[in-house]
Amino acid sequence: MKNPFEALDKTLEHSVRLQIMSVLVANESYDFSALRDLLGVTDGNLATHIRALEREKYIVVTKSFVDRKPHTRYKAAERGRQAFRKHLDAMAALVRMQKTNS
Repeated sequence: MKNPFEALDKTLEHSVRLQIMSVLVANESYDFSALRDLLGVTDGNLATHIRALEREKYIVVTKSFVDRKPHTRYKAAERGRQAFRKHLDAMAALVRMQKTNS
């Protein structure tokens, strides 16, 4: 049997990144402030994890102005959706493996 740990996505192993992708996969899009408040992280912390997801092309970033204020929205890219599903499948395989070894 293939080692399910090898199928885990290194980018999504960090809990904040996994949470971001969970929100974006479940919703059409989310803005920076709402995402920060939902996850309970600082601006800098969220920005760091967003950059990591953006670097992997897991998310699409849209910047605009609303009432002359910058407004940033995030959306899960198809590549990110696929990576997220694969990561969840790998975690499920680990759980199944643990149950059979118990």
